[in-house]
Amino acid sequence: MLYLIVVTLILLSGLFSGLTLGLLSLDQHELKRKIALGDAQAKKVYPIRKRGNLLLSTLLLGNVAVNSTLAIFLGNIASGLVAGFAATGLILIFGEIVPQAVLARHALRIGAQSAWLVRLFIILFFPICWPIAWVLDKFLGAELPTVYSKKELMKIVEEHEDSHHSDVDQDEERIIMGALSFSEKQVHSIMTPADEVYALEVNSVLDDDLLDEIRNEGYTRIPVFKGTLDSMVGVLYSKDLINVDEDVLVKDVYRKKRKLIVSMHASLDAVLNTFIQEKTHLAFVENRKHKLVGVVSLEDVIEEVLRLEILDETDQEPGSDKGN
Repeated sequence: MLYLIVVTLILLSGLFSGLTLGLLSLDQHELKRKIALGDAQAKKVYPIRKRGNLLLSTLLLGNVAVNSTLAIFLGNIASGLVAGFAATGLILIFGEIVPQAVLARHALRIGAQSAWLVRLFIILFFPICWPIAWVLDKFLGAELPTVYSKKELMKIVEEHEDSHHSDVDQDEERIIMGALSFSEKQVHSIMTPADEVYALEVNSVLDDDLLDEIRNEGYTRIPVFKGTLDSMVGVLYSKDLINVDEDVLVKDVYRKKRKLIVSMHASLDAVLNTFIQEKTHLAFVENRKHKLVGVVSLEDVIEEVLRLEILDETDQEPGSDKGN
């Protein structure tokens, strides 16, 4: 009977020790996210985990009480020195190392299975543990959520893509990385420089030669200027040239209200929101002196998010921007 009690106490010691490490390693905010996604195990664990200090006090009180009782019973079986070595060895191996190693790997699953038992211990030890937990709550406050920086999130996504336990694939990793980093970039890093912009003077005549030139360039949106490139006045849409009258002027066809100007130092997320709000796909980029330094398209920003160059039917080679 004495040996049975000792074995029971060792098992209880391991249970308290393992649950202390396992349950408290579960972030309650992460459990909330899992519950929102329908995780049944998280739903069982969260009610006992949300009161972290009460849970900690309960498990530590149970662990200390069991270990103290175990030492007493071992003292009845062997001499003091032997009992001391025996208690230390048994508690270290079976009451600490083994259960903590197991619970560290399977905390959520085992925590869900033992939630009813932990709740029972909380009720039994409540008169002692509640005052301790109340004091800790008042002095330490609520648990802070685990918040990751963008670089940490990107590293986590990278690790998930590399792990065979994750369902994050390479394409998803690329898109997530682009979405997390594009707001830190500015327009000048992705724009088409002014000296490479294909544009038309507002008084140009849309004769056969110019229409052939526009067709060969392959742009869907063409900037229109008056006099110099620094005086952009609007955008000519190539689709508006369908069935256009012969020898009509550019100024009679281009869209004057489609003139969107952004700073070369604007962040890409701000420019993306501007494109969406203004319902346009092309913007003129100016420097601080209001001089044209380039153009940027919605496609340019999306390519930065996707980290992939989008080619249409008219693009001949990587790097040619036919989305203007």
